[in-house]
Amino acid sequence: MAKPAILTRLESQLRRKGMNPGEAAAVAQKTLERSGSLKKGSSTATAKGEKRSAMGAAGRAKDRAAKASGHKASDYKYNSKTNRASLR
Repeated sequence: MAKPAILTRLESQLRRKGMNPGEAAAVAQKTLERSGSLKKGSSTATAKGEKRSAMGAAGRAKDRAAKASGHKASDYKYNSKTNRASLR
């Protein structure tokens, strides 16, 4: 079974920040389990995880920013270099 895209993405972000691959995999797994994106004890995505994975990095960044500010996600633009969304 292939890993969900959201898990692969988080693992690669953690490795780029300097974590070794084993540690990055464990931290990513635990983080996504806590957020409800992965089922506990497996790398199977929940319905929420499938939805967030389908959003892609840009959609997730816009969603995070919108949730924090109260604006609509469509009010934001995405910067792929920083993985952040800012108001247009």
